[in-house]
Amino acid sequence: MPLHDRIIPYLERAGLYHLARLNAHWFWLDEPLVSAFIERWRPETHTFHMPFGECTITLQDVAYQLGLPVDGQAASGCMTDFHIHIEGARSAWEWFEELFGELPPPDKRKLYTVHFTWFHDRFRVLPADASEETVRIYARAYIMMLLSTQLFMDKSANRVHLRWLPFVARLDDMGSYSWGAAALAWLYRCMCRVANRNVTNLAGPLQLLQSWIFWRFPMLRLPGFDAFSFLLASRWATYLPSSDGKERRIIHYRLALDRLTHRDIVWEPYGSLDVLAVIHLEILTEEHSRLWRAVTSLIYSAVIEWHQVDSVFPQLGGVQHLPEPALNIEYLHSKDGRGGDRWFPTYYRTWHQHWDERVCSVLSVHRVPDPGPSPKYLDWWHRVAHRILSPGVAFADPRPTQVPDDAILRGSSQAPTREEHVGGDDRGQADHRLRRSSARRRVARGGGAPPIHHGDEAGSFRQHPTDTHAGGTAEASMGGTPFTHVSSSQVLHGCSTQLLADQATTSFTMDLNDQLGGPQFYTNFAEIIRGDDVHQYQSLIPGGSSDHTEYRPPPADMPETQVPETQLSVDLNELAGSPYDTWFGMGGTPPSAFGVAAQEDGKNEEGDICSGKKG
Repeated sequence: MPLHDRIIPYLERAGLYHLARLNAHWFWLDEPLVSAFIERWRPETHTFHMPFGECTITLQDVAYQLGLPVDGQAASGCMTDFHIHIEGARSAWEWFEELFGELPPPDKRKLYTVHFTWFHDRFRVLPADASEETVRIYARAYIMMLLSTQLFMDKSANRVHLRWLPFVARLDDMGSYSWGAAALAWLYRCMCRVANRNVTNLAGPLQLLQSWIFWRFPMLRLPGFDAFSFLLASRWATYLPSSDGKERRIIHYRLALDRLTHRDIVWEPYGSLDVLAVIHLEILTEEHSRLWRAVTSLIYSAVIEWHQVDSVFPQLGGVQHLPEPALNIEYLHSKDGRGGDRWFPTYYRTWHQHWDERVCSVLSVHRVPDPGPSPKYLDWWHRVAHRILSPGVAFADPRPTQVPDDAILRGSSQAPTREEHVGGDDRGQADHRLRRSSARRRVARGGGAPPIHHGDEAGSFRQHPTDTHAGGTAEASMGGTPFTHVSSSQVLHGCSTQLLADQATTSFTMDLNDQLGGPQFYTNFAEIIRGDDVHQYQSLIPGGSSDHTEYRPPPADMPETQVPETQLSVDLNELAGSPYDTWFGMGGTPPSAFGVAAQEDGKNEEGDICSGKKG
């Protein structure tokens, strides 16, 4: 709704004018980022549990980010039965008609709520000749919308509750309430609710949560956004997060939070001269700023939460000591004002008394030049906290392994020059890569995916089997979303827990239907070789035959100890070939196992497959 000049004085007296300036922008929420933080929210302490300790949103953040008054009366009362508890009040709809001059049509009402569209259509344009009473009606409508959208948004997301009638009925008294404490209580309650695994939707002043994250953790925000003014939350008004790959991004954020140290958080982001130059002085008055250090209750209607700032001393400029046990208010999380209306200041008298005596609970903080957790605290925190949420495999060495280009296709022994050349060594290790002939038949049967191609730094392209090597590119599925696996560092920043665990074991595929010793196998193999460079498959034995047509299988009745006259003895520790099988040489021990001797025997340039260069 547009902010008319004539209603601004009413907003200023109510302490809501700064907040109204945010109404000109639509804040987009980075859902994966917020979800990663919600995973670390603890309802017992109202803090985010990080590897380095605890941090949270405090009344100080509410004052700087949203410009709301912190000191004042608790924003409480009742929900609907105003005429019972408030002198001079009417029943809910009767009082609504008196304050706004008319009732919404039945299709815009539901129980004790009014649809946003009715306020928007009815009070969008203030008449130029409006009387002062009409201006007050428009101010009431604007404030009802402002509170319901910017501070106290619920899961309905499109309705205004009538609980605000007692406040807008007395516009001149609205500035006497602590809207900052009420907004923080509601944000705490919403995060406590969504910490339940059965709750998926998050409501509340989420622009406050996201702005707090960006101010405290610069490494998590996009570059830019260096210029800002008051309100500090308006710095991110043009921030537009990506909507792609949310599942991958939440894993990225989760791992980033798992690796944070106390040096990665800005404990006091509001102490810079740039911030002090734009902040409004009423934010820094003593009656407001002293409550930033108060351990007290936060009240919004039936919502009661606890301001646990003794667990976040570094945010106040001090050193974090071992905190006192948190006050158990778990049973209050089930109280939301439903099940019969009541006057909450009486029903929750003990908690209202905490707020009324808030000045007595202000902590004394010994400020230091370098705030942070003490060594004693860190030792305790590492013993008692659940600091890491990512799987353990994610904390292996994240640096990508540098694999030479000529070693990408190598097997467990001597690397063949062709993808289909199968080799082994005398240690019983085998190369299980899919042979080209088998791959052709598998694709023809529709039983497998074609190989994936990608370019190297020189602009050339290589062909790889899918999912059989590290450091290549492969598409897989994570929750139905394809992603690209490029290196180990990218895997840690963009994959599911199962996929992280799967990196420890490489999957191989092999066509077991092939008859390795049958005649058809040799026939297929010979057809493939004819199309290749014959010089790559010449016999390594001087005088050995290079024509595969000369091959004659030995007679079936030949004794096993009898060797044909043309057969040369073979040492499995040396590279060797068979004159009877010149295109299918024997493996033997790789030259790299013999060090310098292998290099002298190979006589090849560096990078050749016989030089013994490791992959």
